[in-house]
Amino acid sequence: MYKRCIVLLFAFLGAHLMAQHTPQNTSLKRPKLVVGIVVDQMRWDYLYRYYDRYSAGGFRRLLDGGISCEQTMIPYIPTYTACGHSCIYTGSVPAIHGITGNNWFDNDLGRSVYCTEDHSVQTVGSSTKAGEMSPRNLLTTTVTDELRLATNFHSKVIGIALKDRGAILPAGHSANAAYWYDYATGDFISSSYYQSALPDWVSHFNARKRVDHYYQQGWKTLYPPVTYSQSTADQVSWEGTPFGVDQKGFPYSFNSFVGKDYAKIASTPFGNDLTEEMAKAAIDGEKLGQGAYTDFLAISFSSTDYVGHAFGPNSIEAEDTYLRLDKTLADLINYLDTQVGAGNYLLFLSADHGAAHVAGFMQEHAIPAGTFDDAGWKKEMDGQLDSVFHYAHLIKSFLNYQVYLDHGKIDSLHLDMGKVEEVVLQYLGSKPAVARAFVLEKLNETTLPEPIRTAVENGYNPHRGGDIQIIVNPAWMEGGLTGTTHGLWNPYDTHIPLLWYGWHIHPGKVNRTVYMTDIAPTVAAMLHIQQPNGSIGQVIGEVAGY
Repeated sequence: MYKRCIVLLFAFLGAHLMAQHTPQNTSLKRPKLVVGIVVDQMRWDYLYRYYDRYSAGGFRRLLDGGISCEQTMIPYIPTYTACGHSCIYTGSVPAIHGITGNNWFDNDLGRSVYCTEDHSVQTVGSSTKAGEMSPRNLLTTTVTDELRLATNFHSKVIGIALKDRGAILPAGHSANAAYWYDYATGDFISSSYYQSALPDWVSHFNARKRVDHYYQQGWKTLYPPVTYSQSTADQVSWEGTPFGVDQKGFPYSFNSFVGKDYAKIASTPFGNDLTEEMAKAAIDGEKLGQGAYTDFLAISFSSTDYVGHAFGPNSIEAEDTYLRLDKTLADLINYLDTQVGAGNYLLFLSADHGAAHVAGFMQEHAIPAGTFDDAGWKKEMDGQLDSVFHYAHLIKSFLNYQVYLDHGKIDSLHLDMGKVEEVVLQYLGSKPAVARAFVLEKLNETTLPEPIRTAVENGYNPHRGGDIQIIVNPAWMEGGLTGTTHGLWNPYDTHIPLLWYGWHIHPGKVNRTVYMTDIAPTVAAMLHIQQPNGSIGQVIGEVAGY
């Protein structure tokens, strides 16, 4: 009897100790799942421009039932996709995390670099080179990395987007996987950086060839075109024709793309639907939010960017895309409620950048605006330098609103760098688009108002940056006569939405200025994990419950 009591006592103590050390995921600690959503090229005002037309379950559910940080700003330039996704998830800026553009000229390598390129890895899921990608160019950790570290890599992290950079950079270095769209095959693919073969659930998803389903239904407006009062008329001169010059307005037919041209889906709202379907497949296939540890799903909706670039913010196409995205979000949130449980997931939604109004639209309404040709400028600057110094090609690149000079050639020819810079500055100063042009190493000597000075400083990395920076006048942009772009310090590019919903979030608004870089440290604080190792952001106390 005595021995039996001793055995029972030790069994009880062992069970008690195991219970203490068994990972628990109660609401007092961490949510079951974090869902980070980036809407590519979403201006802040889209939250309210179309508010009356949104359903109760999408953007309005997030706005009315969550916290909206109304004055969320991007604190750096250039405001491009790769930079924005990196900054959201690192809490840092290009000067530190190194993603200084979608592309940059790498001064150490002496060549142009794509943000996620990695030729040491192979495509997984197709025979194309679209999978030769990884996060290795990102110099810091992400909040998704920190979650993996904090749970000894038990948490699952998955990134999903049409764009490789929209999936890879948010998922971080230690992700279980990132999946992006191969525009040549119509499948979601990955990289040998993560795995040697696609999981069965991804292969099964690809086998359904959902892109052809969307092509077969075509694109007509959700509602009668006359009700799109927030948009210009259909078929205006400053809209592009991404589906061919013969298709200039609604309804769009995609039957000719079925089974062959899989890239066109990106410029339709159905690219977002395809992404959402893939995200739901990931939740189910990976059983995200079902284990003892918090998982993280990073989703980027890329089609809003493609539509915006082609048609501009004032088009019926843009409005219809956001009305459809609203329904897509509602479906995703309902799915999370069912699969993970209402109140068991933390969701945030933001954007990587905004967009300018199309120059032609602005000019029609007597508002100053214009475009410039950066390739033409580079050619003319080279010509000016050749006429002064009698040597051609002293400029290596003109990219990200920066001029990269060829230091090696200039040094070998014993040219005066200061005089070379002065010729470039004089040329740029003569252009009506340019408000300022200055040598980046002399930033502290340049008269610049805030927040422009800080934006330049935060965006400059000497290993991946140029020599001369230009600041263009408001509403001026590089590009042609149709569609829009982004990349500047102005509010149309830097004022972005930031919504929080779900686990431990109580409805409200934050009207003070916060920054894109505050998202990662806020998530880290809520999860009780370390901030990313390059983070400069601040915790948003109203969100984190401080």
